[in-house]
Amino acid sequence: MTRLLICAFFSVCLLFSANAQVEEKIEPQNIKTIQFVGTTAQSELPIISLGDRLMLSFDDINGNEEDYYYKITHYDFDWTPSDFSKGEYLDGFDEVRIETYENSYNTLQIFSHYELTIPNRETRSIKKSGNYLLSIYNDSNDLIFSRKFMVIENIAAVAVEIKRSRDIKYIHEKQVVQFTIDSPNLLITNPKQNIHTVVLQNSNLKKAITNLKPQYTIGTQLIYRYDQEAAFWGGNEFLFFDNKDVRSASNGIRRVEVSDVYENFLYTNAARKDRPYTYNPDINGNFVVRNIDVENVNIEAEYVRMHFNLMYYEDIGDKELHIYGNFNNWTIDGTTYMEYDANSDSYRNTRLFKQGFYNYKYVLVDRDGTIEEGAVDGNFWETENDYTVLVYYRDLGARYDRIIGMGAANSTNINNN
Repeated sequence: MTRLLICAFFSVCLLFSANAQVEEKIEPQNIKTIQFVGTTAQSELPIISLGDRLMLSFDDINGNEEDYYYKITHYDFDWTPSDFSKGEYLDGFDEVRIETYENSYNTLQIFSHYELTIPNRETRSIKKSGNYLLSIYNDSNDLIFSRKFMVIENIAAVAVEIKRSRDIKYIHEKQVVQFTIDSPNLLITNPKQNIHTVVLQNSNLKKAITNLKPQYTIGTQLIYRYDQEAAFWGGNEFLFFDNKDVRSASNGIRRVEVSDVYENFLYTNAARKDRPYTYNPDINGNFVVRNIDVENVNIEAEYVRMHFNLMYYEDIGDKELHIYGNFNNWTIDGTTYMEYDANSDSYRNTRLFKQGFYNYKYVLVDRDGTIEEGAVDGNFWETENDYTVLVYYRDLGARYDRIIGMGAANSTNINNN
């Protein structure tokens, strides 16, 4: 019953009323491998500059060449609908069919692969900065799934530093983000009211810090020197698997079998919470689709049934263990649930993944949906994480929130000063 409650909690997120925050719609089971990218090679939350290219791709494993349509909507800082009409933020139009698609070739699992690139012939450009939602519909006008993205203007400079926590209780577990906003060419009046910031760890919008106000003003600079208010749990380096060669066992993959699709059995993972921190390079929860034996990975990469196995002996009560990462947009649902297996005294999960390199971790999820990322693998101040700071600005009398700058830093440069 607990599993059903948690899955229901995360699956109820549809578009709400006009005065409520918008949430991303979780894709149905036939939609797989949603890759949403801006200027990076790997799939992560797209944050692009005005005029940059945006690309969304996904697979439909029903393989019926269904028609899908897209829609782009502009939102304010708090993800409530902005006061814009479509023509004010788009050059061209949307709500048209995705025309670029191909069927799988020489794979055990049939699927149709769809690609949408913006700008395109119909949607020539995005004219305003800010928050956006890209929604995908079928030909019955049913919402299939949606993804958030951001468009920025490079007006303000944002300098970001990563510090260890000054709170002795969390000094070994947390990382603190401190930053300075400098906008010499933009007169900002009443910054505590007109400036908003979003601080992201590893491009995960679902655990962003959004309530920070500038503490000091020095000339044109706004200074943010918070400690606990801007602190993130350090976490641990992500686990990974790489099945670019689907027919052979490799680092992390213990055994390969073939049924209706290829089956990859991963080596058993153990909890790392009480072990010393060990650096292991990762891509911070993201993924890349790849296959070394084919020319076009989009349609020739196999879908593989991955078998996860976790040895975890702590009493979790009525909580649940899940696998977690950007492979499904940091979503907790039925496909990520780790089920206890009494025969092996371990937790198991079987899930379909397209061939590639994937990061993942194990997390503990409470009945109310609270995610404890460090419960299994621990929190360490040394962990390598990416941090991003977005700066929103609404001038007096303006009708929308602009994103006027972005700063980034990595915790490999963390210090105690």
